[in-house]
Amino acid sequence: MKSCRIAILGATGAVGRTMLQVLEEQTDWPVGPVKLLASPRSAGQTLMFKGQPLTLEAVSEDSFADVDVVLGAVENELAKRWAPVIVNAGAVFVDNSSAFRLDPDVPLVIPQINPQDIRTHQGIIANPNCATIIALMAVAPIYRLSRITRMIVSTYQAVSGAGAAGLAELKRQIAQLEAGQPASAETFPVQIAYNLIPQIGGFDEQGYSSEEMKLQNEGRKILHDPALRVSCTCVRVPVLRCHSESITLETEREVSLDEVRRAIMEAEGVILNEQPYPTPLACTDQDTVEVGRLRRDLASEQGIALWCCGDQLRKGAATNAVEIVRALWQGQEI
Repeated sequence: MKSCRIAILGATGAVGRTMLQVLEEQTDWPVGPVKLLASPRSAGQTLMFKGQPLTLEAVSEDSFADVDVVLGAVENELAKRWAPVIVNAGAVFVDNSSAFRLDPDVPLVIPQINPQDIRTHQGIIANPNCATIIALMAVAPIYRLSRITRMIVSTYQAVSGAGAAGLAELKRQIAQLEAGQPASAETFPVQIAYNLIPQIGGFDEQGYSSEEMKLQNEGRKILHDPALRVSCTCVRVPVLRCHSESITLETEREVSLDEVRRAIMEAEGVILNEQPYPTPLACTDQDTVEVGRLRRDLASEQGIALWCCGDQLRKGAATNAVEIVRALWQGQEI
């Protein structure tokens, strides 16, 4: 198998740097030359890859001629700007932004759940939202037992979900408060230190935030289930890394907790942790999603309640994208 030539678009951000880290860890498929692309102001800087410095290049119209796959770690506007250039150069664009997730012509993929959709790509493959990936990794084993009809979800999302600026803001505010100074809010709408913020994204006319609608909209597409109903509340919490989610779901038929436990233990990429339960700290820098606190929903005979945690920079973003590339390359679908 020939080596896969990869470029990372947006290599200096938190997700881009994690993509580089995950690529370095790959051992079961040939990762070829890696090119790092960023804005002109970052050009000339270096990042380490396999013990050697890689120099960042300013992205241009000619950046994609010698690559097979481009991993995108840029915002929607830039993803839309460069996607046609990438596709016209003959490369496949695996994009972490939300720009193409709901495009009917673009597959939205979690390799452990819907790898068959990779084959339908026309040059672009979308990486789902981080909270969507973590939730669906946790509930997909149950969905295979019986179709899930309804989910009520509360997410507890780390500040690094807002990028390096989110991390810096939490640390700065803690230092300010400890020094007796007022906490300045720049990245988040209000103080995040020692606080919770029940808003991620703007609100729609129904009162739901943009982040809250992603789980239903993306979940329907990934599971090929347009009737899936999800009511979600997304909360930013003063945790550095890893998202946690409380999920109550209803299935078409009643499934036992023993069935659920077996299904989770047999699923790829998921760990059942009931000793005593998953936490963000324990899941940091891990590629698996941990599931615990399994119990029956006291309000529904077909209901199951659970708690799950996952590293949103790795499985929630970079690792899932790299896993898409690996499946693509091993299947020679390019």
